[in-house]
Amino acid sequence: MHGSHRQHHSAYMNKIEIFTDGACSGNPGPGGWGVLLRENGEEREMCGGEKYTTNNRMELIAVIQALQSLPAPYQVTLTTDSRYVCDGICAWLPRWKNKNWRKSDGKPVLNKDLWQQLDNEVVRHQIEWRWVKGHSQHRENDIADQLARSYYDK
Repeated sequence: MHGSHRQHHSAYMNKIEIFTDGACSGNPGPGGWGVLLRENGEEREMCGGEKYTTNNRMELIAVIQALQSLPAPYQVTLTTDSRYVCDGICAWLPRWKNKNWRKSDGKPVLNKDLWQQLDNEVVRHQIEWRWVKGHSQHRENDIADQLARSYYDK
């Protein structure tokens, strides 16, 4: 090491596929999040929820929980059906940070707490973001969706 703490891409030995979804009954209302992780052909599931939340918060929490569960830096392929998450991470986040977490109209960024958590997680990994259309017979997205809905469909 040359005194640098930045991870080099060769450090990402572990590869993982992550599929996330969030859902809400009412917006706001009871909501859930679901994650399907696939590593070396093995799949595992995670889910949770809150009694009063929004769809966008559940989408963000799904991604945060998935990334937090990884014990080391990973090469991640992350698939979500949330334009909010994809656009936020790929387009809006750098601008928000430069503007002290304010949008272009000067208003505070919604869900700033979660965007900051996600920003902290993203730097640990090498992530390829993929958007998939929801409810389009995409097996892994459908599983994540069922996991998210399982929290409040009781």
